[in-house]
Amino acid sequence: MSADPSEIRPLAALVLAAGKGTRLKSGRTKVLHELCGRPLLGYSVAAAEALRPERLVVVVGPEADEVRRRFGGRVDFAVQTQPRGTGDAVQACRQVLEAFRGDVLVLYGDTPLLRSATLERLREVKREVGADLVLLSAPVDVPGIVLRDARGRVARIVEATDATPEQLAIRERNTGVYLLDSELLWKLLAQVGDENAQGEVYLTDIVELAVRDRLRVEAVQLPGPEEALGVNTRAELVRAMELLRRRIANHWLDHGVTIVDPGATYIDADVEIGADTLIEPGCVIQGTTRIGARVHLKPHCMIESSRIGDDVEMGPSAHLRPGCEIGAGSRIGNFVEVKNSVLGRGVKADHLSYIGDADVGDRASFGCGSVVVNYDGAAKHRTRVGARAFIGCNANLVAPLEIEPDTYIAAGSTITTHVPEGALAVARARQRNIEGWVDRRGRRRE
Repeated sequence: MSADPSEIRPLAALVLAAGKGTRLKSGRTKVLHELCGRPLLGYSVAAAEALRPERLVVVVGPEADEVRRRFGGRVDFAVQTQPRGTGDAVQACRQVLEAFRGDVLVLYGDTPLLRSATLERLREVKREVGADLVLLSAPVDVPGIVLRDARGRVARIVEATDATPEQLAIRERNTGVYLLDSELLWKLLAQVGDENAQGEVYLTDIVELAVRDRLRVEAVQLPGPEEALGVNTRAELVRAMELLRRRIANHWLDHGVTIVDPGATYIDADVEIGADTLIEPGCVIQGTTRIGARVHLKPHCMIESSRIGDDVEMGPSAHLRPGCEIGAGSRIGNFVEVKNSVLGRGVKADHLSYIGDADVGDRASFGCGSVVVNYDGAAKHRTRVGARAFIGCNANLVAPLEIEPDTYIAAGSTITTHVPEGALAVARARQRNIEGWVDRRGRRRE
């Protein structure tokens, strides 16, 4: 059943994601636990998508409404009605792939560090050597030990419980990732039984059957365990997060971004950052944030799914909540929070301000302690601040409100009505000095 070495065959990718993840001790579906801004399943799906498969099928359990909601329209689904092993999970795809002819790649929804380049290497090996089945191996702590023959080909997979002391010393283990022809897959699976202590159908058995039938089985070996790490416990989730954070940081370091302390910087997988940006320690950048070039993020900034233009300066300890757009050349300073707002070019809010649900024109300025009051206790309202407006210290802008360009808001004012262009708005009580009050009250302090 060897393939033509020059043939690039159609591909179907299967992602097994029906496991309940009981060791996570969670009410949430295992593959929806998040890692650097994506659910676990999102990494396996993205790795498969990079190979441009004709079909991409995710195997789920019967109660997977949230998985369907999150990934519907992006993948097809097959249902494993009972948890009867990995082989049974693959058999659940048989009907979905009934008309498909080509190679099938089997992946898992809880291996977020597996690279698409590694999966492409499986395809290259299968094509170049005419292998019938290619598996991925790695020095990981899983029970399937890979035994090779004198030619270096896979001879069999032996379970650790059945292995000799010499075999147990072999670090090359079977990750369970396979690539093989679809017709061969169904043929081999039809021969796999469930005569074992668990009463399950093990996909691993297809390797032994292929070797028995004198088919060519090859293994692509990963040099280290990290890429094949499976997430089954909270500790493994944290370990995967550490490795992925370092991978993300290294990517941006290679693309012209300075990250002063990668170990103290948290950047999600779907963030984009422009060249010559400087990120200082303690910053958390989440979601689908887009950061322009030459941005300076001072320590302990938090940015959630927002867009930041070129040459922006933020922090320290500034916070962009989701839905913000910050124009080029703006300054968002100490303890400033911006929420669901669009700020034009060159806007300044240097310290201790809150800007919520606002549209702010170019070069407007917010003084210390100024607040956009966007919530009336029942609903949020928007405020429009025109270009070059100056908002004085400790001013409150009570939405819904429009402040036109080139206006001045006096410090300490609470503004509740429209301010026309070029006006000075003053809304505060007139000061009274009551002379002699301290002596009359006996309040003078010694």
